[in-house]
Amino acid sequence: MRGPWRATVLGSQMAELLRRPGRFAATGLSLLIAAFVVFGAVMAQQIVTATVVDRFRGIPDAVSLVVTRKDASGIGEAGLDAIRRAPGVTEAVGRADGGTPVGGSAAERYLALAADPGSGALAQVRAVEGAYPSGPRRLAVDPRAAEAYGLAPGSSLTLLLPAPDGEGTRRVPVEITGIVRSAATGAGEPTGYAPGPDLVRLLGMPGYSRVDVRTKTPAAATEAAERIRRAVPGAVVRSGDEVRDEEARAAVADASDTLELAGVFLAVAVGAAVLVSTSTFRIVFARRVRQLALLRAVGATSRRLAAALVAEGAVVGLLAGAAGVLAAWGCARLVPPVAARLGHDLSAPAALPLPQAALTVLGTGLLAVLAVLAPSLTASRVSPLQALRTATSGESTVSGTGRTLLGVLCAAGALLLARQQYAGLPEPGDTAYDRFAALTLVVVSGGLAFLALIALGPLLVPPVLSALAVPLRRTGAAGRLAVAGVGGAPGRAASVSVVVALGVCLVGSTLTCLASLDTYDRYQRTLEAPADFHLYAGEGGTLDRTLVADLAARPELAGVTASRTAEVVDDGRSATVSDLDLTTVRSGTGLTARTGALGRLGPAHVVVDAEHAHRLGVEAGDRVTLESEGRPVRLTVAATLPGAGPYGADFFVTPADLTRLGAGPAPTLITADAAEDGAEGRARAHRAVTATLTGPGRGDGRIVAEDAATRTGSDDDLRTTATTVVLLLCLTVLVAVAGVATTASLTVVERRREFGLLRALGLGGAAVRRTVTLECALHGVLGGILGLALGVPYSWLVVRVAEVSAPFTVPAGQLAAVLAALVLVTAAAGTVPALRASRTPPTVAVAQGD
Repeated sequence: MRGPWRATVLGSQMAELLRRPGRFAATGLSLLIAAFVVFGAVMAQQIVTATVVDRFRGIPDAVSLVVTRKDASGIGEAGLDAIRRAPGVTEAVGRADGGTPVGGSAAERYLALAADPGSGALAQVRAVEGAYPSGPRRLAVDPRAAEAYGLAPGSSLTLLLPAPDGEGTRRVPVEITGIVRSAATGAGEPTGYAPGPDLVRLLGMPGYSRVDVRTKTPAAATEAAERIRRAVPGAVVRSGDEVRDEEARAAVADASDTLELAGVFLAVAVGAAVLVSTSTFRIVFARRVRQLALLRAVGATSRRLAAALVAEGAVVGLLAGAAGVLAAWGCARLVPPVAARLGHDLSAPAALPLPQAALTVLGTGLLAVLAVLAPSLTASRVSPLQALRTATSGESTVSGTGRTLLGVLCAAGALLLARQQYAGLPEPGDTAYDRFAALTLVVVSGGLAFLALIALGPLLVPPVLSALAVPLRRTGAAGRLAVAGVGGAPGRAASVSVVVALGVCLVGSTLTCLASLDTYDRYQRTLEAPADFHLYAGEGGTLDRTLVADLAARPELAGVTASRTAEVVDDGRSATVSDLDLTTVRSGTGLTARTGALGRLGPAHVVVDAEHAHRLGVEAGDRVTLESEGRPVRLTVAATLPGAGPYGADFFVTPADLTRLGAGPAPTLITADAAEDGAEGRARAHRAVTATLTGPGRGDGRIVAEDAATRTGSDDDLRTTATTVVLLLCLTVLVAVAGVATTASLTVVERRREFGLLRALGLGGAAVRRTVTLECALHGVLGGILGLALGVPYSWLVVRVAEVSAPFTVPAGQLAAVLAALVLVTAAAGTVPALRASRTPPTVAVAQGD
């Protein structure tokens, strides 16, 4: 009878599942979401791969063969002619890449150069304005170069090319004949184009780095390759398809970096789904305690009962996984047409990837088994006498001593690791510090801290809830009942709130780290280009003071400022001190202070860079002594910088204090900004600086002017990364919200008699709805508080490990918005359960059983 009895127990559980499909929806919702996001990531990779392969243009499609040399000598004109004469070759063009500074005697900038025929099947560029160049000293430029340098068809540009004898440079004016667009991907800098022979002669190159060959037929490519190898000694001949596939794979690998990053966060979302499912299974099994006790009473063993419950969970997981896979597949089919309507061209995946789909379904079933294992073992130990009692709540009756001990041990381990990383933080400028290993240990510490939060959650929820209860109790009966409802089941509240806390912790810490690193990145970019132009005398000389007035008289320029420097000694070491006004650097938008404020710089005060502040052990308010020619000058630190100072200076003082330190009256640096924003404004400012420096009496070339146009960075990559990471982390929040909705639904079913009694005592349906909605919102508040309490300190440690000089920036507005949105979303998750609770009739208060 062992086989039939086993079938009877398992059959009873399957029948219960079919009789109440709502419980399947409750326990399977979070697993369905996990399967959806995992298989959605698979489909996203399929879409990205198909799109990149379909649209990648590393070399033209018409290229049959690609010829290079084993060495770096290049393929000369003789080699190119030999390739063209090979039987079967229809067309062959040489490719060459280079670059050169452009400009006049001032404000040098850089232009990349590439060879292209400009027409025909092997051309990569097409003219969109003007004409493609033909002849010497003529170029076409891409839109990026045209915008950056204010170029148009008919304008001219000066290239600074090496002199034939290798000594110095020669100025070569070229004519811009047109604006072109390139089909090649990856062009990230201003680029000029010309036919191969003209560009090779212009740059003085020994030959072409690559030759693209088009043959009459694909079959002729093999014979042509052999002829080319014999005609050009040392030639390496590869098929165009081979090179295109290799370049496409590299492009797909680059595009897949973000998807690999997504995999890390998907793992977090899957972990959150397991936590939610475990809590849900525990509640569902607790509601079925009478049925399980009856099975025990008629002879079912705990082992058989646990196996049946695990099998039930596996079925739920497989069904949820299949539903999630189908939903993700349907959405993936809709993405390309929707993207097309929004102006984006994406390729649809070729077919349903069956192996990945099967693995996702099986993996979801395994997750369900993991989630149901602990609740099933607990539920299977139910006493047969429970068949005579009413259903119990989902709260665990297991002693919390072991759980508390585990939580304390995890918390202690997290603190020890965090303290170890804090003690080992590097000094500013330390390049030997292993940041990857340190960040790995910080992540391990964070994981232990989260495990401690899971274990100690039932102990942490009551004190936090008691603090929140003070304002909620003043909102009326609904607020008091909501606090009592959540506080009456602290274990359940902790299970749900911890998952919410995981999402808030990850989102909040990510926003905080990105805000801090963005501030530091802007600081670094400001250091690279504190002004649009800066002028200094060659060989450490000084500038004519009338130059400042001449530049300031130019309407194309604004913010013309002169500053001086002096050499001093601090603590026995040489340093540079400047009277540059830091508050005028880039209108003060980029430079920030690590301690103090830049605006506090006044008489007898100094601003110190990070390296010297760390070496001297000073911060804002401390005193430092600088010596010049044996004369000590004591100054108070007004602020310290998070990194190096602009233009290589170590200390910054007022002009009067710099004179006390022995600086002469002539300026050593002049900075200026363009009066108008945009490429046109910068181009006019560039011409104004050049005209001023090449005027009468200033054409000796001693003055160097540098233009920051091509050095200023962009924070687009950081913003894109931030948006991508936050959106991926929202998957965890989505799972958490699903857990809140599921728990609320099961709680409403469990407390029907309680709600019926409240209705019988006169509580209206609207008040019951508010009660359930407030309970769901409380889960969001609890999770938000716990998540931020865990995330912000670890954010500080991550920022310090990643870049010790970065100022820690807390985006209070963003974190408040995240917390408010989370509370609203979790409250909205309780809308349907609240409606069900409000419709509970008062007669349920006297009903027996479920």
